[in-house]
Amino acid sequence: MAGGFGIESSKKGVEYPGKVTSYVLVTCIVAAMGGLIFGYDIGISGGVTSMAPFLIKFFPSVYHKEALDKSTNQYCKFDNFYLTMFTSSLYLAALVASFFASWVTRKLGRKVSMMLGGLIFFAGAAINAFALAIWMLIVGRILLGLGVGFSIQSVPLYVSEMAPYKHRGSLNIVFQLSITIGIFVANLVNYFTQNIKGGEGWRYSLGGAMVPAAFIFFSALCLPNTPNSMLERGDKEKARAMLRRIRGVSDKEIEAEFNDLLAASEASKLVKHPWRNLRKRHYRPHLVMAVLIPFFQQLTGINVVMFYAPVLFKTIGFGDNASLGSAVITGIVNMMSTFVSIYGTDKWGRRFLFLEGGIQMFIFQGLVAGFIGWKFGLTGQVTDLPKWYAIILVVFICVYVSAFAWSWGPLGWLVPSEIFPLEIRSAGQSIVASVNMFMTFLVAQLFLSMLCHLKFGLFIFFAFFVGIMTVYIHLFLPETKNIPIEEMSRVWREHWFWKHYVPEVTTDV
Repeated sequence: MAGGFGIESSKKGVEYPGKVTSYVLVTCIVAAMGGLIFGYDIGISGGVTSMAPFLIKFFPSVYHKEALDKSTNQYCKFDNFYLTMFTSSLYLAALVASFFASWVTRKLGRKVSMMLGGLIFFAGAAINAFALAIWMLIVGRILLGLGVGFSIQSVPLYVSEMAPYKHRGSLNIVFQLSITIGIFVANLVNYFTQNIKGGEGWRYSLGGAMVPAAFIFFSALCLPNTPNSMLERGDKEKARAMLRRIRGVSDKEIEAEFNDLLAASEASKLVKHPWRNLRKRHYRPHLVMAVLIPFFQQLTGINVVMFYAPVLFKTIGFGDNASLGSAVITGIVNMMSTFVSIYGTDKWGRRFLFLEGGIQMFIFQGLVAGFIGWKFGLTGQVTDLPKWYAIILVVFICVYVSAFAWSWGPLGWLVPSEIFPLEIRSAGQSIVASVNMFMTFLVAQLFLSMLCHLKFGLFIFFAFFVGIMTVYIHLFLPETKNIPIEEMSRVWREHWFWKHYVPEVTTDV
């Protein structure tokens, strides 16, 4: 039944039978743990770059400015191009990798892409752990980036294709949960390794990334391919058997879903140039969402907090232990708040969480800007910060982090992964990953310089974009909860704006 975006269902609002079997639950959770490497790196980078032995060895000018020059403006203490390049180079490499990962994901399968991600990330972590010069750090970071690029391109697709559509949101958000677990574990590792005698603690922090990388490689080795991936490679009977197993129903009951998957697969094979097809008018909603959702996700300012939490807290007057301790607290809040999204995304809907989280982030980013501006002003000079002030500031940041953790954090990955038809799915997810990595690179590279020049106004800058993106979601994102992934085209045809781009039926593939 060719039509729509590869298929057209026989009736509107079709429902496929299926349940959350123990098999699909285990496979989705194990696959979603691919986010561990991304989260661990986010959490580890900021902590390592605040450790004195690491700075003395690789960035002595930063150490001098931060520790020895007491007259330095607090806003500008860590403003160094090479220091930020150490953090941000990973995301530039991940951007490049996401394009290669698209081909691997489509031709060789999602699990092969995940395995490659784990293996390359392991190599990068090993080089960083034994680094003797800056060039080794950068090479290691580039390999880490390649690993992340493969993982974030394939994991959300894998989970979206394996999960029953009524539980797709909750299972997919386990990917974001694993990112938050990685961040939390990294913050804990940094907290304890900073005090290792001999000043080599940073090596244990960076080398620790080999553990989640090895876990992801070996777990992906044991995972099955998705039915969609099997169909793309012509294994119809294996795909039918896998669909029956993950849905936990009989052959007869999966017939409708299997036929729709088969039709989508046949249509996708006719598409020889998925990248070129993305530019077609009836894919306009998908392309716009693939660009703007990850674009706005990084302009929430969350990576400022997650990458540089220890540096940020240290910059605003916290001591070494206090800054890393505060980063652990934000990591716990980030991880626990993700469970709200796991519970609510299929219950309350994507739009509700997007909008509530956006409003909450907007308010508390404004409060953070006000509090930092009150004490540090434009000069960045402060001699004493009362304990109550530090506690309130951490609370404000934690409330902001919690809003991101149950809204833009998980949904920024979930929604793009579920809206693409099969014929452009790998290419579309590569757009999402590459935009996300490019914006992450940009924010990571420019943050410390922006903090130096904009002062507390940096948080107002991010709050402005949070306001813009909340309005954008309200106007242009349709609700996608409880919609089968192969039936997603109808949400665009029923939307007040996108219906002008999406025809009722098209055979143009």
